[in-house]
Amino acid sequence: MRTRAILTLGAVAALGGCNDRAGGADPHAAAAPVRPVLTQVAEPSDRITLGPFAGTVEPRYQAQLGFQIPGRMVARDVTVGDIVTKGQRLAALDVIVTRFDLTRAEADLVDARAQAENAESAEGRTRRLMAGNSVAQATLDQAVAKRETARARLDQAQASLQKARDQMGYTELKAEFDGVVTQRQAEIGQVLSAGQAVVTVARPEVREAVVDIPEAYVGALPPDCTFTVALQSAPELTATGRVREIAPLAEAGTRSKRIRIALDNPGPAFRLGATVDVALTSTVQRRFLLPPSALLEEGGHHAVWVVSADGKSVARRAVTLAAGRDRADPSRVAVIEGLQAGERVVIAGVHALRDGQAVRLGDGAV
Repeated sequence: MRTRAILTLGAVAALGGCNDRAGGADPHAAAAPVRPVLTQVAEPSDRITLGPFAGTVEPRYQAQLGFQIPGRMVARDVTVGDIVTKGQRLAALDVIVTRFDLTRAEADLVDARAQAENAESAEGRTRRLMAGNSVAQATLDQAVAKRETARARLDQAQASLQKARDQMGYTELKAEFDGVVTQRQAEIGQVLSAGQAVVTVARPEVREAVVDIPEAYVGALPPDCTFTVALQSAPELTATGRVREIAPLAEAGTRSKRIRIALDNPGPAFRLGATVDVALTSTVQRRFLLPPSALLEEGGHHAVWVVSADGKSVARRAVTLAAGRDRADPSRVAVIEGLQAGERVVIAGVHALRDGQAVRLGDGAV
């Protein structure tokens, strides 16, 4: 009996060894994990839209008007929104001091004229005496000098009188051109210095859309592009325009540049100060926009992981990128070859996958 038990245990051990050598499954071996992935549906696009960006309608030409002389303002005939014509009075200064200056200039002119006439008469008498050898040459020279001085003072008095008359005209501020008042900077009773702005008058016939665009987008603007400008209050009312001016420096806080867009025949609804939306739409090569995190790059070649139709596995797919980043969204890359519309592309965790990897679509799939 003992010998038979030993033989039985040996046979079991031998069978176990044969089973191991035959390649039996390891009970500790784990199946490949099913990885959750974040995906995006590939949607083709052949048009890009830059914007919209909010802006305002502003005049191309406007001027801050002020008095040419100092004084206290006693009248302001216009306010913001008033339409003015060339030569119309906009404001006035107190004329008391200016009138005193004019009266003094008139008196100085009368005195200078009398002095000049007296000097000319004295010179004539001296010449007659000189002809009879009754006076010396020096006396005649003095008479001529006094006559020249009197004439110079007369000319000076005439110029002073003209200046005083002009300053009387400067007490009234008049419009230099037809326009509309867009801003007022002074009030009645305020003492103004020469040249201080009183009102701003704009020419409404030439209007522009002024908008701030991020600096990254400005460099990607195509040459001679045409913007679409729509009123925020009535989006169905639109106009077109082209870039006339780009600010050379970006605003320090927002890193945006101010763009002035000349409007082509805008309707009357595009009033000065109106708020508008500015956008640029252009046609480009058919492309798929993906985040940079969706790309695999090896040796200068690019690829993406495409989810199978049943959504249970992924396959590596070589793709071709467009040159540069998308103008409308520089944060994305543009794939022009290698994808089909409707395919799902993995956009996160691409370096942890392998061909045929079992996956599960995450809650963030788009």
